[in-house]
Amino acid sequence: MTRAGRWIGRHLVLFAGLLVLLYLFAPIFVVVLMSFNDPKSRLSYQFDGFTLDNWLHPCQPFGLCDAVSTSLRIGLLATIVATVLGTLMAFAMVRHRYRGRAATNLFIFLPMASPEIVLGSSLLALFVSSGFGGQLGFWTILIAHVMFCLSFVVVTVKARLAGMDTRLEQAAMDLYANEWQTFWRITFPLVFPGILAAALLSFSLSFDDFIITNLNAGRTVTFPMYVWGSAQRDIPPQINVVGTAMFLLAVILVLGGELTRRRRTR
Repeated sequence: MTRAGRWIGRHLVLFAGLLVLLYLFAPIFVVVLMSFNDPKSRLSYQFDGFTLDNWLHPCQPFGLCDAVSTSLRIGLLATIVATVLGTLMAFAMVRHRYRGRAATNLFIFLPMASPEIVLGSSLLALFVSSGFGGQLGFWTILIAHVMFCLSFVVVTVKARLAGMDTRLEQAAMDLYANEWQTFWRITFPLVFPGILAAALLSFSLSFDDFIITNLNAGRTVTFPMYVWGSAQRDIPPQINVVGTAMFLLAVILVLGGELTRRRRTR
């Protein structure tokens, strides 16, 4: 084998990984690019010229900022409720033995394995049969989002708890720490990365959900519903501004978490 062939063989996996990353990030690059677009027509989705007006006036399209605000409020509330309930459920399922534990694990996975159209239509039928058919809106969306985020929180926190060494807690109690001190000084810091990951995942799932939200929204409009409605008429470039801003926020959070972790390990 020639020197060039050996070099390609050693770097083949690297090249394949770079191609996969390029494939994954190509749509994000397009969204970032189009956030600076000055379109000649509202019906076209091609780069016609550079402008900063989209970033300077993100709320110019009617209803866009209201939809983003609604999605943020629902996402934050759903994340808080699902993270608290899911963390408690994960501790109960990992640390305690009880009858029906295997069945509980199965039921936790069902919302994750079921198609969203099934979950959305089932929740709609539940709300209508319960007499809330004429009151669909913010609170029904919130209940639906908590429901499907809960499973992801439980699974994520359970994985963190399952990999934790319980001897650390036993050692703390051997050093005369009570249960409350052991939890807050040993258990919680070790489990917190899993809780944080579950919270970030819940917010992402809630913010960009469309199918379940559309079935249970009534007249409430979230950001994904606004994007879908705009695509039927025109595509405001400010939509790409919101998408770019959310992507940058996610990058900042990930980089901040990684820097914090490295500082702690030094």
